[in-house]
Amino acid sequence: MEILDYQPRHAQAWKTLNEAWITRHFAIEDADRQVLDDPVGKVLAKGGHIFIGEQDGVAIGCCGLKAMDDGGFEVIKMTVSEAARGTGLGRQLMQACIDRAREVGAPRLYLETNSALGPALSLYRTMGFTDIPARGTDYARCDVWMEMPL
Repeated sequence: MEILDYQPRHAQAWKTLNEAWITRHFAIEDADRQVLDDPVGKVLAKGGHIFIGEQDGVAIGCCGLKAMDDGGFEVIKMTVSEAARGTGLGRQLMQACIDRAREVGAPRLYLETNSALGPALSLYRTMGFTDIPARGTDYARCDVWMEMPL
């Protein structure tokens, strides 16, 4: 497995991987659609980063960093395909996010998630995220807010 920076060839995988986990647990929301349909315009062109996990040239996971006004990044759209779960790819993707954020001098990472996503919550806490009070959000499904100072 390798972690790559997003390339235009990853557009369909970015969308498909994320639609799979979202629709398994929730409904696709307008905020999802914007980022999934236009990752270049909504994430990369605004100073963010997207990472794709590949195995043998096939995208099997992804995660993004959406630039925030305070210089930090929101971790977005982290997922690993069903077949690749348990391989450590999620940890590798999160480490890529942490490393990139530190490289560019971000003060923190922030994320919004849902309490039903136990394995994701466990990973986030293991990697150093802590719960913070609720904030305004564009996602109806969000009921957990976390951050990690860098």
